[in-house]
Amino acid sequence: KAVVSTQSGHYGRGTGYSLVFFEGNGAGVEQDLGTTGSCLETFQVMPFMQCSSPDVCQQGLRTDKSFWLGVDAEADFTVKPMSSIDEIDNHISRCNVCVGTSEVLTRHSFSGSAPNCPNTYHELWTGYSFLMVSSNGPSGGSQDLASSGSCLENFFIPTFIECLGRGTCAYYITNLDYWLAQNPDITQPGMWGMGNVYSGIDDILDNGISRCTVCAKDIM
Repeated sequence: KAVVSTQSGHYGRGTGYSLVFFEGNGAGVEQDLGTTGSCLETFQVMPFMQCSSPDVCQQGLRTDKSFWLGVDAEADFTVKPMSSIDEIDNHISRCNVCVGTSEVLTRHSFSGSAPNCPNTYHELWTGYSFLMVSSNGPSGGSQDLASSGSCLENFFIPTFIECLGRGTCAYYITNLDYWLAQNPDITQPGMWGMGNVYSGIDDILDNGISRCTVCAKDIM
């Protein structure tokens, strides 16, 4: 639940809760975790409503869902969905909107080592290359790999928690996380690692997941 600190050379413009994507009536809209729109100042299980006529809107329909970045908490898929807002709050990642004057870029290494920043840029942070999430059915949301939102400082599974229109939130076994994979054999792009299974957090971190670096342009 701790709010991330603002990077050197930047100043904070507000804190909030990390929104990944919405789903309404089967259609999903993702939020880039590198933009201010993904950091909502307040948390609501269902923060949107559906309007179907000029004078009728409904909030919390059965098909409505919201998905939030989680925290490194143990997920028990066997327990009942959480309905207490105080309990749910402990599972939602916090965020900080940071503003600076430097150009920011993100690099992905496709290896187990974080890439260096190019000349005239300096490192803001290193992390793990986060690609997208999907829910039950065709719905899901992706990150722009050029955005800082695709480079998460911490790696944990499950990455997000799902909230439903009936007012509950839970981790579901049907929810999937997608990350860029390592590909050290650059002579055979797309072939190395096909069918590999990485078992255990150490194997995933050492041999499976790609590392990344978020860089800011030096101020001359």
